[in-house]
Amino acid sequence: MSISIPGRVVVVDYGEVISRSPSGADTAALLALAGVPAEQFWEPYWAHRADLDRGRIRVHEYWALLARELGAQWSAARVQELWAADFRGWISVEPGTVQILADLHEGGTRLALLSNAGFDFGDPFRYSPMGAWFERVFVSAELDELKPEASIYRVVAEGLGVELSQMVFVDNKPENVAGAEALGVTGHVFTTPAELRAFLTGLAD
Repeated sequence: MSISIPGRVVVVDYGEVISRSPSGADTAALLALAGVPAEQFWEPYWAHRADLDRGRIRVHEYWALLARELGAQWSAARVQELWAADFRGWISVEPGTVQILADLHEGGTRLALLSNAGFDFGDPFRYSPMGAWFERVFVSAELDELKPEASIYRVVAEGLGVELSQMVFVDNKPENVAGAEALGVTGHVFTTPAELRAFLTGLAD
């Protein structure tokens, strides 16, 4: 069922909105490849994620930092395996959200993507099948900006040629939505596809 929201641009996050959270199997595979206990692995994994997502470090530098802090001796092949396992966990698909995006596209609603992600995600977002629906794909590493900084929402609005008040922003993190709403953007904290559909249908009505 098509959803038409004229005069607005719906801007969506990727991770845990279009994608599902990494599964237990994804997490177990990553830890098995790392060869270190979970309680040691996750602290450096998250500590350097903002620099990766901002584009301050490249993917190979990120994994080198983790290896050094964990005292791990990963071969070049193992690093590639770790990257692939991590990427697979975050690129996974929530079919309900993708169907909503298809319905928005069918209804002529303008769409864009805004994700806190490293350089390695930009082209997969753009050149995936659903990438054809997005006017623009904004990836934080390419912008040297991060949600929920106010500047990133302004960059998106300018890039789309709209006022902030014309943006509708969907993200799974309340702080990211709040950052957008503080600038006059209409926001929605994603929990389920059903709630997202109800929210967007309400805007269409």
